[in-house]
Amino acid sequence: MAQNENLAQLSKAGVAVWLDDLSRDRIRSGNLQSLVDEHSVVGVTTNPSIFAAAISGSKSYDDQLHAMAVRKVSVEEALRTITAADVRDACDLLAPVAARTGRDGRVSLEVAPGLAHDTDATAAEAAHLWWLVNRPNLFIKIPATVAGLPAITTTIAKGISVNVTLIFSPERYRAVMDAYLSGLEQRLADDPDASFEGIESVASFFVSRVDTEIDKRLDAVGADASLKGKAGIANAQLAYQAYEEVFSSDRWKALEAKGAQPQRPLWASTGVKNPEYSDTMYISELIAPDTVNTMPEKTLMAYADHGQPGTAVQEAYADAEQVMKSVAEAGVDLDDVFRVLEEEGVQKFVDSWDELTTSVEEQLEDKA
Repeated sequence: MAQNENLAQLSKAGVAVWLDDLSRDRIRSGNLQSLVDEHSVVGVTTNPSIFAAAISGSKSYDDQLHAMAVRKVSVEEALRTITAADVRDACDLLAPVAARTGRDGRVSLEVAPGLAHDTDATAAEAAHLWWLVNRPNLFIKIPATVAGLPAITTTIAKGISVNVTLIFSPERYRAVMDAYLSGLEQRLADDPDASFEGIESVASFFVSRVDTEIDKRLDAVGADASLKGKAGIANAQLAYQAYEEVFSSDRWKALEAKGAQPQRPLWASTGVKNPEYSDTMYISELIAPDTVNTMPEKTLMAYADHGQPGTAVQEAYADAEQVMKSVAEAGVDLDDVFRVLEEEGVQKFVDSWDELTTSVEEQLEDKA
């Protein structure tokens, strides 16, 4: 089938198009397959909010919930069984993409967000989820909290592919890249003959949430309105500059020579929150080689309909630096912005996880 031209051009520019959504209905209806066939989709990301919406709004889970209810399984086991089943089915659907590309065709499943500040528990759950889904094209999502960083290293060293999530600042992103390289180095230290085959990683750098928080603060200090809606993209562009630096270093080249793959930047939170902004700006302005852009379906379809490439990321570094400097000079404490966004990001997923747990618990009681 013919691919949408706008999205096909995005793919040719080096951007892997992923869908930021998953549900059993989307798989069973053929919708996900059609997005692969016609809209260049080569990967899927999930999070607790996505699963909460999928499970609470569908009858597709009824039979499975009934079977678990009569077996009297715990709500935690039921939750993991349901989400793992959807992710496994999506991995199977995307297996041909994985075989064709060698890098994409990946589906992400997140460790329980309540573990975000517990290194050992995060690493243990990552290993359990990897075993539970049991598909080579899986990504385990681990948050880029201070406690998450060593868990990333441990998980990569075990040969488990990782999608690092909730990255908001270039500084923390550098720590994430270091954690990835350290994991690869640890793997070799544990076994000099170890293979890197199949080990992949992406670093999910959030975009629109940065604008939402910074715009609010610019308004509060009465700053020039022309600064609004620019920091999210500029911040991400500077992250890509950091990526280019790290993945051209001698440290990286030594690992690459042994078959390691670079950890690609993934642009997350790309749905535009402010209706005054272009609905495709977080796609158009973040086009760069070896990146991933995970999009809500609404944003994906908007780009398919009228998306146009903006300034290439590699040509925007000087302007991006100036934007972030101007925002800081206007009175916005960027370090505080990134701290608040990380705390809120973890809390939002904890809240969604709690909502999901309650929903599954109620449905287990109904189906018993």
